[in-house]
Amino acid sequence: MKRKFGDRANWRRITQRQFKSKYVESEAFTGYITLYNIHALRDPLWKTYGGHTFRIADKGYTWIQYYPKGAHFIVTAMFDNQGEIVEWYIDVCKTQGVTDQGVPWFDDLYLDIVVLRNGEVFLLDEDELDDALGRGLITVKDYDLATETARELLGEIRAHRFPYFSMSLEDFKRLVLELGSPRAGGKDGLSD
Repeated sequence: MKRKFGDRANWRRITQRQFKSKYVESEAFTGYITLYNIHALRDPLWKTYGGHTFRIADKGYTWIQYYPKGAHFIVTAMFDNQGEIVEWYIDVCKTQGVTDQGVPWFDDLYLDIVVLRNGEVFLLDEDELDDALGRGLITVKDYDLATETARELLGEIRAHRFPYFSMSLEDFKRLVLELGSPRAGGKDGLSD
C-alpha cells in the first residue's frame, strides 16, 4: 500500500507548481480541499480510457482534490488550461490524514474510478488489487473495504447522486478564478 500526498512534492514531471490546502466544514462538505496548479513540467501526461486519449497534466492545468472526512476515497477534478474539466479521478483508500505541515495524504487501496466529462465511467486496477492481496500486501479486510467502497461509489455515480462533479465545477470558478484576479490578492482562504 502506498501513501500519497496532496502536494505531490516528489512528482518529478512537474518542475514548477503551486499547492494550497484548506480545511472546510460546511453542510455540503467537511474535510480538506487542495488546489494544485501546474506552472511548468518536463512532459505533458496523457492517459487513455476506452479508446479516448486525454492530456491530464500540462502547463496551466489545475487539479482540485477532495479529502472527505472519514471517507475511504479521494476525488481529484482535473481542469485544463482553459478551465474545462478533463476528468474526475477517484482513488479508493484505506485511511487518510494530514501532515504536521498541513498536507493531506491517503493510503491508496489500488482501485480507482475515472469519470470522463462525457459521463463515461471506468473502474481501474482491479488486477492490482487482486495482486496486492495475493502477495500479502493487503489483508482480506482491506480487499473487502476497497471493493465495497468502489461498488458504493459506482452506485452513487450511476444514480447521479455523487456530489463532487457539480461541487468541483463550482469550486473551480470560486477558488481558481479568484486566485487569478487582481482583487483576490492572495486572500483566498487557502494556505500554502
